[in-house]
Amino acid sequence: MSRLTIVANITAHPDKIDLLKAELEKMVPLTRAETGCINYDLHQDNENPAHFMFYENWETRDLWQDHMNTQHLKAYKAATEDAVADFTLYEMTVVD
Repeated sequence: MSRLTIVANITAHPDKIDLLKAELEKMVPLTRAETGCINYDLHQDNENPAHFMFYENWETRDLWQDHMNTQHLKAYKAATEDAVADFTLYEMTVVD
């Protein structure tokens, strides 16, 4: 199977932008160190600071699934439970 690309869009409640950003930033070095992570890049929208986007590439879907079960992702979810207004995730494959 081809590598897996993940695009995750996360929107904070207006009064929780700083909290959400801090928690997302904690995830970056931990996730980049995981087996199978090719890249894990966090972006913040220039027009709407409440909108964040992760662009990720993983060697396999199974290795991404391992990431989804890590303790640091569980800690992020617990810390941001009331901070996220909207979340969408897309699993994608490169079209050659």
